Amino acid sequence: DLRSPCTEEIAVFRAFAREVGHGANRFVVLDTAPTGHTLLLLDASEAYNRELQRQTRSTQPESVMRLLERLRDPVFTRILLVTLPEATPVHEAAALQEDLRRAHIEPFAWVINQSLLHSGSCDPLLQCREESEHRYLREVVQKHATRTAWLPWQPEEPTGPDALARLAATGLKTTSR
Repeated sequence: DLRSPCTEEIAVFRAFAREVGHGANRFVVLDTAPTGHTLLLLDASEAYNRELQRQTRSTQPESVMRLLERLRDPVFTRILLVTLPEATPVHEAAALQEDLRRAHIEPFAWVINQSLLHSGSCDPLLQCREESEHRYLREVVQKHATRTAWLPWQPEEPTGPDALARLAATGLKTTSR
């Protein structure tokens, strides 16, 4: 029934499942908001898809049937929570991590982006900002993440494989517990 309110969500769910399924041969990067909305969408779409299958006796694509299994497999999937070193982004990412854990999906690592830590700035405002970041980096490292990487603020956005390789070689700071 194409008039169903969930038709669009099912199409998104199937496309998402298909992209995750392609991850066996390549990297798949999915950027989503740091809220439980994505998981609710997956849950609702999966439930509706199962009901549709039950009613029509149609079969689901393998990518749909294996989606949650693949997302829960730490060998197949590595979830990176990317946030800024500020209160709201860190707390939203922590809430997302809890939602993922309730779905039995364990994030691999956290990435703190656009950090002024160790910038060496002499500007009082930037020094104050840097001091504020310490609190949120400490919170992530001590309370939320087993692996953390943080990236310094960049004058230009790193675009493309070469720029990302340079950033990884020179600008990436990491911690593990």
